[in-house]
Formats: sequence, C-alpha cells, structure tokens
Amino acid sequence: MQSVSSNILFVDDDEDSCELMSMMLLCAGADCETTAVATPLEALDLIAQKPFDLLVVDYKLPEMSGVELCRRIRKTDKQTPILFFTGMASSNDRNVAIAAGASSYLVKPNDLDKFTDTVKQLLSEKQSAAF
Repeated sequence: MQSVSSNILFVDDDEDSCELMSMMLLCAGADCETTAVATPLEALDLIAQKPFDLLVVDYKLPEMSGVELCRRIRKTDKQTPILFFTGMASSNDRNVAIAAGASSYLVKPNDLDKFTDTVKQLLSEKQSAAF
C-alpha cells in the first residue's frame, strides 16, 4: 500500500474502460487520483500542466496512436511509467509499444486480473527510483 497518493492519467477513448480501471484500483485499495482523457492531444496538454506518476494508454486512439503518444512523451520524459492497456493482442503490437518506451503491456480483457497488480508495481518502482 502506498503512503502517498499517486496521480494516474488514463488515455482511452472508451469512457467505460476508464471507469472500469478507476473502479478496479479503488476496489484494490490503491491510493490514487485518476484523470481520464479521450485523446492524445488532451493528454499532452495535461502532462505539460502537471506531472503524473503513471500513464495508462490505449493503442488505438483518435488523432494519433498510443505508440506515437508514447514516443512523444519519451522525448522529454524518460521516467514516468507508461502502461499500455489495450485490445491489441499481437506480439508485434506489444513489441512496437515496448520499443516506443512502454514500461508494460497488458491486453484487454485477457489481462484484467493483472491490471491492479501491474499498476501498483509500476508505481512502487517509480517511488523507489525517486529515492
């Protein structure tokens, strides 16, 4: 359990997915504040305004792919963990996202049971790296 509340940004154009992810974290007792946006451009605007402890990104998004968003973020931020949580299940999709700078990659709905543990692990690793 984390002693400091974490800020998590969901970038997913499916509002139901964002609500589900928030509820899963709440039910798992994660101490976090979540923000959801539907487009990568909204995400980039928010990231420029305030830091987030974790970004949860879908692969297929309007305006640009989650992979392109990840590449843009990694140009200026190498530290913030980026978790892809997406319906794109091929190993090639996973490899492209990891090569772009993703910290972890989970597939909806197959990896739903791994979501909260992965979020907690990435947040814990980020906290440890900060010290």
